[in-house]
Amino acid sequence: MPVQTHISKLTLTNFRNYAALAIDLAPGAVVFSGDNGAGKTNLLEAISFLTPGRGLRRAPYADVAREGGDGGFALHARLDGPDGPVEIGTGISGGDSAGEGGRRVRINGAAARSTEDMLEWLRVVWLTPAMDALFTGPAADRRRFLDRLVLAIDPGHGQRALDYEKAMRGRNRLLTEGSRNDRWFDAIETQMAETGVAIAAARAEMVRLLAAMIDKLPDTGPFPQADIGLSGELEAAVAAAPAVDVEERFRRTLVEGRDRDRAAGRTLEGPHRSDLVVRHRPKAMPAELCSTGEQKALLVGIVLSHARLTGEMSGMTPILLLDEIAAHLDGGRRAALFSILEEVNCQVFMTGTDAALFSSLKGRAQFLTVDHGTVGPTV
Repeated sequence: MPVQTHISKLTLTNFRNYAALAIDLAPGAVVFSGDNGAGKTNLLEAISFLTPGRGLRRAPYADVAREGGDGGFALHARLDGPDGPVEIGTGISGGDSAGEGGRRVRINGAAARSTEDMLEWLRVVWLTPAMDALFTGPAADRRRFLDRLVLAIDPGHGQRALDYEKAMRGRNRLLTEGSRNDRWFDAIETQMAETGVAIAAARAEMVRLLAAMIDKLPDTGPFPQADIGLSGELEAAVAAAPAVDVEERFRRTLVEGRDRDRAAGRTLEGPHRSDLVVRHRPKAMPAELCSTGEQKALLVGIVLSHARLTGEMSGMTPILLLDEIAAHLDGGRRAALFSILEEVNCQVFMTGTDAALFSSLKGRAQFLTVDHGTVGPTV
């Protein structure tokens, strides 16, 4: 069984509505309850910064820093995991909030090379109310969701995605400028082919592994099995041909599509156009046509299956962030969720306005009340 990785202490400075906060945390389930706007989700967002990216809200760093502070923020976590205790700190200094490069990471007191270094010590996965429209919203949201799932088991995926996006922005700039510089186009398109095919291959492998894990869910259970697949030419190609051949084919597609893309002002082919396709297996129905309750249950099932997969692939259980999860599930599904979370053996942070929704966890979870910048035991 994968070893549990858990945060034993979290310290925040000038983060959202927290001027200064230090809380000791228990392994297993942690429940944050409190009024709307008290700062529950801010705590989950802070934990989500212990992984690459801009956190679960994808907010600019300037918005994360506490209003009235110096424009910077810091958070520190003490972890206990398979390799023993580790200290991770991250944040920005005042005036450094312009971009991702401004966020610094220290691990056991030493400067990390990049935010990706945190993935050596922990993996973080989240589910928020904003994701309830995942199946009916734009494909970009589903790609982002899928890429975060990939990142949890393939730490190099984030850098590949950044490299591809940077190359594509360069190509799009040449297109909009009307450039005919073949040398520049050739160099950029070669990089896009290499990174784009690697992205597609990583996504396809994730879907294959996750589908096998989903198959282990009960045929009739509170979280129905989902059939998942990819819609994208590159993803289909990597399943049928060697990567080097797919790279050359994609590179030629980009070369031959320059005039068309120039007219559109952007690149029209590539992994940035792919989509995650999900179906409700028991009902044989596309997820986007299911009820909101069924969509939520499908999404929870996918996230739980991915948590199991992450534990198996990385050797350590991920930390789960489930924002307002109980309010959207009936009593039976809540009880089933809590039981599965104990079985997965991960540290999970859950929020809700009413602690009573988590009453079945009494004696098995740490209950904390959040009250506008303060956090203390629930009484």
